[in-house]
Amino acid sequence: MIPNQWYVILESRQVKKRKPVGFTRMGEKMVAWRNINGKVIIQSDVCPHRGAALHQGKIQNNHVMCPFHGFEFDSSGVCQYIPANGKNATPPKILHAKTYRSVERHGYIFIWWGQEQDTYPDVPIFEKLESGFHYADYKECWNIHYSRAIENQLDVFHLPFPHRTTIGRGNRTIADGPIVKIEEDEMKIWVHNRIDDGVSAKRASELPEPSRPPFLHFRFPHLWQNHISDDMRITVYFTPIDDENTMMYTRYYQSFVKIPILGQFISWMTSVFSIIILHQDKRVVEKQIPIMSDLKMSEKLIPADQPIILYRRIRKELQEK
Repeated sequence: MIPNQWYVILESRQVKKRKPVGFTRMGEKMVAWRNINGKVIIQSDVCPHRGAALHQGKIQNNHVMCPFHGFEFDSSGVCQYIPANGKNATPPKILHAKTYRSVERHGYIFIWWGQEQDTYPDVPIFEKLESGFHYADYKECWNIHYSRAIENQLDVFHLPFPHRTTIGRGNRTIADGPIVKIEEDEMKIWVHNRIDDGVSAKRASELPEPSRPPFLHFRFPHLWQNHISDDMRITVYFTPIDDENTMMYTRYYQSFVKIPILGQFISWMTSVFSIIILHQDKRVVEKQIPIMSDLKMSEKLIPADQPIILYRRIRKELQEK
């Protein structure tokens, strides 16, 4: 994983008041709960006393209470009460639950995975989608490293094969370019696929300057967008569960139907078709070897893999910062 980045770990709706939620992200066991003000708290799910899972406990006195011995930890991770010592005893400072900096925005919960900072960058999000769009959410776990899941969505010429019955119809096997640009913290990709008419694939330098928005966007460390049209988008957060599993938080946006209930229904219908497409990828990607990609590995890449090459290079640079 890339350290010192914001990552989506849950949907906001997954964390209710009065009930802790346990899960694994970034290879670490975590617990999420809400304080009396509704603020979400993300902490280690391992009680520092004897390793019990805090999510099996409950919220009491605005603290998360360990299910094993009743130790209570506040929203900063400080142990405030040890029943065996008595209510007037001061708990030792060593009893501290690891606490992650978290932000809740647009229906997602983000954590900062890395060292504390004096100032923090903005969370990775496409701000234009926060208003004016109806959407439907879908999440799914893939048994693969998150880098492989991301690269699948940056692959611009696989469509005629796993997706030959859906979005890959037409046998457009030639991949001209693609054109790939890095602007600030965002990778932008223009896709040009066509039927093989005997003319070899063109390089990006041979293609005209794009006249439409990018087809694909990617923001590090793990946010992807398919810009289908100005009023239809798909986004995915590829969240590492551990080195062998990835949770994909997918959202289907549309703005051409303005009536709320009907607009949400249309978004849901779009998601049904897209899930079929997603599963066509899944059966292939989960069998890729090795399970995790890297900048230097045995794969022999071609010009159409430019988005993947660039992703690997930038990811490696960020890992080594």
